[in-house]
Amino acid sequence: MRHSDRPADFSREGYVGDAAALAARLGLENVVVLGHSLGGVNAYQLAARHPGLVTALVVEDIGAEVDDDLSFRLSWPERAPTRAALVRWLAGSAPYLTDAIREYPDGWGLAFAPEDMAVSQRQLNGDHWDDWLAGDCPTLLIRGIRSDVLGVGHARAMVARRPRTRLVELDAGHTVHDTVPREFAAAVRDFLAGL
Repeated sequence: MRHSDRPADFSREGYVGDAAALAARLGLENVVVLGHSLGGVNAYQLAARHPGLVTALVVEDIGAEVDDDLSFRLSWPERAPTRAALVRWLAGSAPYLTDAIREYPDGWGLAFAPEDMAVSQRQLNGDHWDDWLAGDCPTLLIRGIRSDVLGVGHARAMVARRPRTRLVELDAGHTVHDTVPREFAAAVRDFLAGL
């Protein structure tokens, strides 16, 4: 299996530019974009900056204002002797990283550098209301009712301020798609059916 190369740019412009370039490379037009967390901001910024490309959005559990700190991830080991040892080191973050765990010649590690994740988060932090409000394509905002990332008041303000936006709240934390996959899929299917 071939994995993507490490990007040089973790800025907002870098992420949105990469998404637009991928769509152009694949010849995509009039796309529905779904994004979770960082991917959700990427999705609505792509729609704001390339309105002719995106016809609808599904944004999962992220707001128009972001303020988080992932520097604790800098303590993760670069390599562990076994997969189980790496999972123990990752502790509560391990369930979110299952698909990013790899075996290397010198042990088990992650498919990305934790330093890059911390830099990416720092560049994600900020006020993105202008981008959220710039687009007007149909949008589904999905929030986990136990989320520690997107609060109910913020989610409802996002929906109230942006036309053609609907909020669905499901019994989950931040990773709604993983916690309640059937309910998540049903909400997305219902939204897409109404386009």
